[in-house]
Amino acid sequence: FIYLWCPLPRAAPPSCFTLAAFCNETMFRKFTREENVKSHAKVKSSEQRGIRAAIVEQYPALVEHIEDILPKKEPMLVCKCTNYIQLVLAPSGEFVFFQCRSGPFIPTLRLLHRYPDILPKYQVDRGAIKFVLSGANIMSPGLTSAGGDMAEVPENSVVSIFAEGKEHALAIGITVASTATIRRDNKGIAVENTHYLKDDLWDLRAME
Repeated sequence: FIYLWCPLPRAAPPSCFTLAAFCNETMFRKFTREENVKSHAKVKSSEQRGIRAAIVEQYPALVEHIEDILPKKEPMLVCKCTNYIQLVLAPSGEFVFFQCRSGPFIPTLRLLHRYPDILPKYQVDRGAIKFVLSGANIMSPGLTSAGGDMAEVPENSVVSIFAEGKEHALAIGITVASTATIRRDNKGIAVENTHYLKDDLWDLRAME
């Protein structure tokens, strides 16, 4: 595991906290090991237990897999990065979760591709694909059209972004409104795009 110094996240952020305000589409643009990773170190066993417990609480579907992803008996490394980001590493050195400030731990896309059902799913229509892959935020019309689809979630939820006709998730984002509100208003930004296919975190992949 790699860990940035930060209070451990709660299962849900307080109502006054807007996660999307800190985790946005610029987070992993121009992100490099040399410029953005300030340090990486083992965490104490108590911190390791806390991180594992928080991840399992946030993603119950990972209960049976957490030992494969983050073995209890292996040292956990966490990276401190710029902009209040921390990255959690698997024993192999691969980045598996990231965290912004004291928000939830968010899985990386590579981990999500292995466990695709751990996040609620949003689907954009074909016309939105190129914009999602360029790092743009997800707009409401791309989700409410005939090719779109949305799980029912509240505001400030971490969701996976799939696309019409595609098998794997293209991105991970944070809803700026509830699904019901997105569907009703059908305008503006629906999801902040925090991590997408071929961004710098995807390309960096692991600590060597």
